Amino acid sequence: MEVVSAPQRRPALILFVVVAFAACLGLGYWQWGRFESGGGTYQNLGYALQWPLFAGFVVWAYVRFVRLERDAAEQESASAPVSGGADIVRATRPKPVAAREIPAGLLPERPKTAPQADPETAEYNRYLAELHASDMAERVRTAGLHTDQS
Repeated sequence: MEVVSAPQRRPALILFVVVAFAACLGLGYWQWGRFESGGGTYQNLGYALQWPLFAGFVVWAYVRFVRLERDAAEQESASAPVSGGADIVRATRPKPVAAREIPAGLLPERPKTAPQADPETAEYNRYLAELHASDMAERVRTAGLHTDQS
């Protein structure tokens, strides 16, 4: 067996978690007060219930971060040669599954390059451009903005 050191504690991160947790709970309390006031709405009640969930998420994210750090340290120490004969028994957790290739056909296909326009489509587009040009010329004439160059 190998010796696994505990992950380092980061005081700044712990302070951030405590401050964020307290701020979320404080905002929830403030929204609860707004809900109970005369001008409070159900939107304030929703926020009052939502902020404690955010506080819980902050704590969950920190715990997850610490576990991921510990797992990375365990993997690193497992790959390093063991020095000394210290036997420390540690709880075994299932190892995360490595990323796998996405099977073909699971995701939508990427769009292919635009096909070359066939002659009929090109002719139709020219026809539409001519119609647009004649329509714009007619509008210019009816608006009195044309100039006679005859």
